Amino acid sequence: MPHGFLMRHPSTIIFVLLLALFTVAVTVLSEGLGIGVISTSLVKTLGKTLCLALAAIAMDLVWGYAGILSLGHFAFFGLGGYMIGMWLMYERTRDIVVEALADAPIPPTPEEISDAIGNQIFGVVGSSDFPLVWAFADSLFVQLLLVVLVPGLLALAFGWLAFRSRVAGVYLSILTQAMTLALALYLFQNDSGLRGNNGLSGLQNLPGLDHVPQSLVSLWFLWGSALALGMGYLLAAWVVSGKFGSVLRGIRDNEARVRFLGYSVETYKLTIFTVTACMAGIAGALYYPQAGIINPAEIAPIASIYLAVWVAIGGRGRIYGAVIGAAFVSLVSSWFTGGQAPDIPLGFYTVKWVDWWLVVLGLSFVLVTLFAPKGIGGLFDLLSHRFSPDRHGADLGPDQGSLREK
Repeated sequence: MPHGFLMRHPSTIIFVLLLALFTVAVTVLSEGLGIGVISTSLVKTLGKTLCLALAAIAMDLVWGYAGILSLGHFAFFGLGGYMIGMWLMYERTRDIVVEALADAPIPPTPEEISDAIGNQIFGVVGSSDFPLVWAFADSLFVQLLLVVLVPGLLALAFGWLAFRSRVAGVYLSILTQAMTLALALYLFQNDSGLRGNNGLSGLQNLPGLDHVPQSLVSLWFLWGSALALGMGYLLAAWVVSGKFGSVLRGIRDNEARVRFLGYSVETYKLTIFTVTACMAGIAGALYYPQAGIINPAEIAPIASIYLAVWVAIGGRGRIYGAVIGAAFVSLVSSWFTGGQAPDIPLGFYTVKWVDWWLVVLGLSFVLVTLFAPKGIGGLFDLLSHRFSPDRHGADLGPDQGSLREK
């Protein structure tokens, strides 16, 4: 980042400091290293929320700044989770198999160990052979690379085909949704190589660290999630503050004019689409070890729609708005769907929030879109008195209101 970037954008410094303060506070109050006020399950929930906030930043960059309403970014999120989940499940299963065969009269051969691992992992789908996609499952370094490469390459291929054909607007949204649905349906099949509907489980158990309590492991992932969110926020703020961000906003507001000015619109779209897919993949790789399981249902199109709802409620076109929207909606959702919200008896009917939460979320999205298009983030404009200046006098530019006399 250029020198002086943070000095020119104090809001970025404020966000990073607040994120660091939040992380320290949770650590001090946790069961793992603190006084035990915050339970381990809540620490995991907060860590997952930070990952969702990173995915929301990726969505805001591609939708709020570039104007591309992608309904497939949660597919990239899920692919990142699958890539790291393969290594976690393989190594965890390998530890169990080696321990079980340790007392055998004849030491097992590497082939016997591999066959036993395959039978343990793929026995639920009637197989014991490792599919080709598991070729590097025993290498943490390669799987970490795939966390970025697989979502990135998929986004690059899809974006190249879509953007060079100049598909835009609602048609592009439908295409991204179709891509997500096709991927989910493929992963539901048992011969996909990723255990079909069973998905990957036991991801919360780190290989070789059985002696480490979950209260401490949850803190490790919280720290990792906070670091990833902070770096993602800095990257996003830097991108949108320069010329690249100005071109993205220009594409969002008037794509034809930006193309007329000589900019390669397709290149800018493809770049931001691919970069945000990689960001979503990293967020997913940190999320699912905290969730403990991933299956194809996580990649269903409805998940990407939720991502768009979070950004809209938080404030599209504001990086901090995306973080606020994801954190607020996901935490409130956990409260309502977790049975913590009290039911409301009406005499003739009892409102159970577990059943009505999605209706409330949908209505909130509609109301925010109609009456508060700036979302929750717009409240900060009011609090900081960041109103647009009143302009009077004659128009000085070709567009009415673009520039006026003092």
